[in-house]
Amino acid sequence: MDYTLLLNIAMILFSTKLLGLIFQRFNMPQVVGALLAGLVLGPAMLNVLQEDEFISMISELGVIVLMFSAGLETDIKEFKKTGLASLVIAVLGVLVPLLGGFCLTYFMNPVAENDDSMAMLKSMFVGVILTATSVSITVETLKEMGKLNSKAGNAILGAAIIDDVLGIVALTIISSFAVEDVDMVMVMLKIVGFFAFAIVVGFLCFKLFSFYMNHYKKDYRRFVMWAFTFCLIMAWISEILFSVADITGAYIAGLIMSSTNRKEYLAVRFNTLSYMLLSPIFFASIGLKVVLPKMSAGIIIFSVLLTVIAILTKMAGCGVGAKLCRFSNRECLQIGAGMISRGEVALIVADKGAQMGLMDSEIFAPVVIVVIVTTIIAPVILKVVFSERKKAVSQ
Repeated sequence: MDYTLLLNIAMILFSTKLLGLIFQRFNMPQVVGALLAGLVLGPAMLNVLQEDEFISMISELGVIVLMFSAGLETDIKEFKKTGLASLVIAVLGVLVPLLGGFCLTYFMNPVAENDDSMAMLKSMFVGVILTATSVSITVETLKEMGKLNSKAGNAILGAAIIDDVLGIVALTIISSFAVEDVDMVMVMLKIVGFFAFAIVVGFLCFKLFSFYMNHYKKDYRRFVMWAFTFCLIMAWISEILFSVADITGAYIAGLIMSSTNRKEYLAVRFNTLSYMLLSPIFFASIGLKVVLPKMSAGIIIFSVLLTVIAILTKMAGCGVGAKLCRFSNRECLQIGAGMISRGEVALIVADKGAQMGLMDSEIFAPVVIVVIVTTIIAPVILKVVFSERKKAVSQ
C-alpha cells in the first residue's frame, strides 16, 4: 500500500475546509473554496497533487452520493409541479448554448480549418460541449443555502436531469457523422428504456422498502445500508446498461427513497458521509484535473468570448424557458444561474470529441477555461440571486 494517499487525503480535507471557511467568512458559498483548493494544490498552480486513480474513484463516489442526497431532499409533489417547466427550461437551455457555441466557433474559426464541412462539424461539437450542465456544484450550493427544495431549486434539478438526456442525444447525433458504428436508434431506445425501467423499479422498491420498514421498525442503521446499496445499483444500471449518466440513476434512487418515512434519517446519515470525506475530494478533484497549456493571442481571445457565451446563453436559454412557464423574474435568474456550471461534464464530452477527431488540441484549453470560470462563478451568482432582500424598517 502507498501510504502517500493518506497524506494526500489529509491535504485535500484540510485545504477544502480551510478555504471553505474563509469564503464563508466573506458570505460566499464554501464550495467555491473547495474548488479553488483543488486548483491551488493541482497542476494549475502548486502542483503538489495530481488526480490519481484512487482520488478519481472516490470523487466519482462522491458525486453519486451528492446526487442521491439531492434526490432524498426533493419534494416529490413540488417536483411534479415543475415537471413540464423543467422540460421547457432544459430544451431552451440546450438549444441556445448549442447555437451560441456553434456560431462563435464557426465564424471565428480559431484553428483555421479549411474543410468547410469539417469546420461546421467541429463547431457544432463545441456547441454540444456548452450544452452540458454539472448540477452537482449547484446542488451543494443550494443545500448550503437551504434552497434546494425551493420552487426554483426543484426546477433546476428536473431541468438538469432532462438536460443530461438531451446532451446524450446531441452528442450521439454529432458523433454519428464522425463515427459510423454509432446506432442512434439504439441510444434513443436505451434512454426511453431507462426511464421506463426507473418507473417500474421505483414502484416495486417503494413497496419492498415499505414492507421492510413495517416489519423492522427499529432497524434504522441496516436500512441505511440497503438504501446505499440501492443507490449504487441504480447508478451502475443507468451507466452500464442504459448509457445514461450514473448520477441520473443515483438521483432517481434518492427520489424513490424520499417517499419513505425515513428520508430525514437517511438524509442526515448521507450528508455526514458526504461532508466528512466524499464531497471535499470530489470538488477538489475538479481543480486537480485542470492543466492550462500555452495559448496564442487568438486562442486567448476565443477563450474569453467562449466563456462569456457559455454563461450568457445558459442564463438566457434557461431564463427564457422559465419565463415562458410563468416563473417570476427573480426565479428566472435563479434557474439560469443554477444551470451555468459545466464542471467535469464538459471535460468528459470534450475528451470524447478528441478521441473522435472532433476536438482540436487548441480548442481544449478554452474548454478548460470555460469549466474553471463557470464552476467558480456559478455558486457566486447563485448566492446573489437567492439572497433575501432586506426589508426596510419604517422609522
